[in-house]
Amino acid sequence: MPRVTRAALIQATCDEPGDSALEKIKQAMIDKHVELIAKAAADGARICCLQELFYGPYFCAEQDMRWYDMTEPIPDGPTVKLMQGLAKKHRMILVVPIYEVDMTGVFYNSAALIDEHGEYLGKYRKHHIPHCQPGFWEKFYFKPGNLGYPVWQTSAGRIGIYICYDRHFPEGARELGLNGAEIVFNPSATVAGLSEHLWKLEQPAHAVANQYFVGAINRVGTEAPWNIGEFYGQSYFCNPRGQIVAEGPRDRDAVVVADLDLDEIREVRNVWQFFRDRRPESYTRISEASAAT
Repeated sequence: MPRVTRAALIQATCDEPGDSALEKIKQAMIDKHVELIAKAAADGARICCLQELFYGPYFCAEQDMRWYDMTEPIPDGPTVKLMQGLAKKHRMILVVPIYEVDMTGVFYNSAALIDEHGEYLGKYRKHHIPHCQPGFWEKFYFKPGNLGYPVWQTSAGRIGIYICYDRHFPEGARELGLNGAEIVFNPSATVAGLSEHLWKLEQPAHAVANQYFVGAINRVGTEAPWNIGEFYGQSYFCNPRGQIVAEGPRDRDAVVVADLDLDEIREVRNVWQFFRDRRPESYTRISEASAAT
C-alpha cells in the first residue's frame, strides 16, 4: 500500500512593527498561526511546519538585548504547550521553531517536534549561525546547536529538521540522510537580493544528493523598522528527484500543501545508488576540525 503523507508549510507576514511591545508582537503572530494551522488541518495535512522564529519578526536585523525576552524553554514553555494542544486537537504533527532558552544567557535557534497525540518528540538546534551582511546578526542571539542531526520516526514518515542558514552546508543535509530522514523541513527567513538565486538550487540539490523530500519555508513581506529587504515567500516542497511539486506565492500568507509519496524514495535510490557508492574513507578533509586554507 502506498505511503503517502499530506504535508503543509506555513509562510506568514509579521504585521506588527518590530518596535512594538514584545507581548503584542508575539500574541499577534501566535493568533495568526493558530488560524493557519487550522487551515492546514482542514486541508487534510498530517504534518505541518512553521517558519523560522515564527512568533515574531526576524529580529536579527538588529542587535538588541530586548529580544532575549522572546526566549522560551523547550518543551516546558507556553508556546510548545499551546502547540501540543493544537496538534492533539487537529490530529496533526507540528514542527514548531522556537527561540529557546537553555539556561540563563544561553539561547538557541531551535525547532520542537510534536506528534499528532500532542506528545513532544524532541528538538533540533540550528548548527550554523551566520553573522554577515547588515541585518543578519545571529551570533548576538544564538549559540550553535549541539544536539546533532536527529531524525524521528512518526506516523507521517521519518522527519528531520534543518534551519535556514544550515541549508548552505551539505554536510548536515547528508547527516540527515544517513540518519534515515524521509522528509527534511527547513524553516527560514531570507530576503531577496541576498540569497534568492540560491533558494531553488541548494535544497533541491540536497533532495537529489540524499534522495529525500524537502519542505522549504520562507516568511513573506518587509519588516519595519529595519526593512532589510523583502522576505520573498515561495515556500515549496521538492521530491527526491529535485523537482518542485508545490510552491507558495511570493507576497502573501499561505499554507502550501503537497502529497508526498514516500515510496518514491526507494524507487529513486534503487536507480541512483548514491549511498552505496559513497567513499567516506576518502573524504578526509571534511572531518578536519580546522583545515588549512
